[in-house]
Amino acid sequence: MSEKTHTAGSGIAERLSLVLAEFASPDALVAAATKVRNAGIKCWDVHTPYPVHGLDGAMGLKPTRLGVFSFMAACIGFVGSVTMIQWMNGYDYPLVVGGKPPDAYTAMVPIVFEVSVLLTGLTTVFGLFVICGLPRHHHPLFESDRFARVTDDAFFISVEPQTEDEKHRVSELLEACGASHIEHLSDHGGTL
Repeated sequence: MSEKTHTAGSGIAERLSLVLAEFASPDALVAAATKVRNAGIKCWDVHTPYPVHGLDGAMGLKPTRLGVFSFMAACIGFVGSVTMIQWMNGYDYPLVVGGKPPDAYTAMVPIVFEVSVLLTGLTTVFGLFVICGLPRHHHPLFESDRFARVTDDAFFISVEPQTEDEKHRVSELLEACGASHIEHLSDHGGTL
């Protein structure tokens, strides 16, 4: 396990913003995530190249609220499109086409479906961006050369320690969990 240390040109150590630990397998990552959660660490995350079964439970994550937002958008799309069609066909510009009454529900089905799907899709995408805090153009993780493997075959836990004491406690905990590599990243870029 290698650990790099760096100090700024003025001789004052840069503020630590992230401890990054790499694990060899998904099973080791799930076990380590359970230990990190049980240790009471508040600001941390797990990074994997694909979904890992059991990781949500190991991290103690609550179910997402995104489904509720999407369902509400579908309901708004349904009610809004039916109201719009009823207003346009029945009151604003009543026009009988092919002998059908202006409030014929069978003619509304395609529009109601499309508007509901459109609002649901847009709400899901933009809701996901808001919940995930995206876009985020700079993060200390982007400075790690090893972290680039997270989209291929590497498994990581990143912890944002709040104090110097917590930094040492987190490093010891991650090492005890079996991390194959621990890296301390600065919020100014580069490794510490």
